[in-house]
Amino acid sequence: MREVAALAKVSIGTVSNVLNNPDRVLPATRERVERAIAETGWVPNQQAQQLRAGHGRTVGLAVMDVTNPFFADLLRGAQSTLSEHGYTATIGDADNDPARQTAILRSFLEQRVRGVILGPIGNSPGEVDELTRAGIHTVLVDRITTTSETCTVGVDDVAGGRIAVEHLTERGHRRIAFAGGPSTLVQVRDRMEGALQAAEAAGATLITISVPILEFAGGRRAADEIALMPLEERPTAVFCANDLVAIGLLQGLIAVGLRVPDDIAIVGYDDIEFAAAAAVPLSSVAQPRRDLGTTAARLLVAEFEQGAEHRHEAVTFTPELSVRASSAHRVN
Repeated sequence: MREVAALAKVSIGTVSNVLNNPDRVLPATRERVERAIAETGWVPNQQAQQLRAGHGRTVGLAVMDVTNPFFADLLRGAQSTLSEHGYTATIGDADNDPARQTAILRSFLEQRVRGVILGPIGNSPGEVDELTRAGIHTVLVDRITTTSETCTVGVDDVAGGRIAVEHLTERGHRRIAFAGGPSTLVQVRDRMEGALQAAEAAGATLITISVPILEFAGGRRAADEIALMPLEERPTAVFCANDLVAIGLLQGLIAVGLRVPDDIAIVGYDDIEFAAAAAVPLSSVAQPRRDLGTTAARLLVAEFEQGAEHRHEAVTFTPELSVRASSAHRVN
């Protein structure tokens, strides 16, 4: 800025006015300053200006796995809403690693972002408290909590698990498996709890098949485990903790010669676009993926604007079941 001012033969204050309050500067002077800016190739450091003013325009978005279409859609919703309000987003992918999530949040602290939208891997109260102490507003997404420490946006996963297994029991299934993991994930525990409630209410048996990670490989591993079961112990239906596991399971069952849904019915969770496009279109519990992101961003912007008057909200969406060929027919 000093070099620009010297080249244009004006004060540093005049250069600042050209950038921030151009109407205060005479046209001839403004033209001289703009020419000096072009000659020096100077690009104003907008982030530094915002930090001096005490309010940046960057928001950190941290989620469990950006390669999962569920989180990709959630991020699109959040980014779109933030952009409408003049904020830019920086994205952190925890890649299902709690230590990496911690490093991402530490980076957001160092960048002094204005706020954070966090899809936490596990319980992260200490990390959220650290952000709050630093004056960084935080909204938790894909999470329901009873505390009023921060805004939260999530889906009733217990209800989601319940409607998935109710659908299967209504189709006549009495030996049903739940494929999901790790159990440290609140979402997995809640979906299994809803599945257990529905199975018990119908007098059905729920078998647990643990998968190490909610990806295609986890589903294929579950298929191998099912294929090795004696026929009389094999489930006639499987409820998967997400669609990636369900698609992997479908691929694995077909590979070992089992038919879907004739031999085994499948219901997934999230209702990503790939679910309807699978070799056998998958039934799935639908989450409002983009709405989760837009709602989280809306709550965060409201907190920016309202300051001390802001009151935290806990927004809970109700999931719905999309029934397709993988579970549509009844068993004898």
